[in-house]
Amino acid sequence: MVPPPQNPNPQAGVLAAQAWADVRELLDLQLSPLGLRAINALSPRPGEVIVDIGCGAGQTVLQLAQRVGPGGQVIGVDIAPLLVTLARQRGEGLSQVSFIACDAQQLDLPKESVDGFFSRFGVMAFADPIAAFSNFHRMMRPSGRLAFVCWRSLTENELDLLPLRAAGLEALLDPTPFSFAKPDYLRTVLQASGFQQISITAHDEKVSSGDVDAMATVLLKVGPLGKILREKPELRPAAEPRLRAALDARGARSHVVLTAATWIVTARA
Repeated sequence: MVPPPQNPNPQAGVLAAQAWADVRELLDLQLSPLGLRAINALSPRPGEVIVDIGCGAGQTVLQLAQRVGPGGQVIGVDIAPLLVTLARQRGEGLSQVSFIACDAQQLDLPKESVDGFFSRFGVMAFADPIAAFSNFHRMMRPSGRLAFVCWRSLTENELDLLPLRAAGLEALLDPTPFSFAKPDYLRTVLQASGFQQISITAHDEKVSSGDVDAMATVLLKVGPLGKILREKPELRPAAEPRLRAALDARGARSHVVLTAATWIVTARA
């Protein structure tokens, strides 16, 4: 069993939200293909009520809103008020979109009111994952579905491993984003939360935010390396040139791609 991650301290959460906000458009370019895989697995239908856990700055809420149409509803949930504010701005004019700033583990919607729960990398940091997913299960209709994308192990994820190794900071890794790397543990959590028909499928995809400058900007702000440098900014002067050299070595400065290794997870209520 993998121990559950601990809640981040408030200041770390503020720094993380600001970093995500700063690079949100570049990050959306990088993560959108992975989120769309999980959206396709969820297969939202017109008129349905879908909850987006860890919606960030709102890209996935807008993508889900296209699927459910004006007769449906998409509720974006994120723990960071700054990101929820940005997401609300992006969702202006869409009657089917709303947002809640809260810890998704404490989300309190009516019982059996939701058709589907979705997440793009928003479910790995719960202090008590079984309590969180049990809460989602409570809010789902009997026909409800769950679909999310999460990271596999660090060693499989070039997107995160290359920056850490290039900077020489692999030893400072926070393992929280990889808390669901082991499929047996992930399956155990979902089964204990009441879910059935669980499917956990490996998906590898080459992703990019653009050229070397764009990729460096994102990787120095968010992800495992970004977290280390947010909390220890004195390490950045040495880390940045090493990272840029590693990205340059990929041989395509105008469009740098790195492999992301994920699980696409689906389940039924």
